Amino acid sequence: MNSLRNKLRSFLWGRYGIDQLYYGLLGLYVVLLLLKMLLDLQVFSVLGSVVLLLALLRALSKNHAARRKENEVFLKLWAPIKTEMILIRDRFRDRKDARYRHCRHCRAILRLPVKKGSHTVVCPKCHKRFSVHIVI
Repeated sequence: MNSLRNKLRSFLWGRYGIDQLYYGLLGLYVVLLLLKMLLDLQVFSVLGSVVLLLALLRALSKNHAARRKENEVFLKLWAPIKTEMILIRDRFRDRKDARYRHCRHCRAILRLPVKKGSHTVVCPKCHKRFSVHIVI
């Protein structure tokens, strides 16, 4: 048993491992697997296999610099999508207590309490005043 463990340990020594892109690829694999089950198209199965193979090859790679660059590019592309998904989640969660509006000057997103009618608001980012109308 120790021999197998030592062989596995020596094989994995110096490998890149798991990062955020790996988790993104696994998420994409799950989505493709669900699409395959729903639509019963073979193309989703093939694409899922390719995505899973790519994730495993990245994790087992010894080229740390290239994998780190790939992960940085993924994070730059993923950041706005993640921010938008968080905003959608927060808007749904706060739908009874708050309304979200954009500042007209700096486009910052403001979370305002639900108070029916027109109100003057001061943006915490640019400190400019503007009026908003909230409908319940």
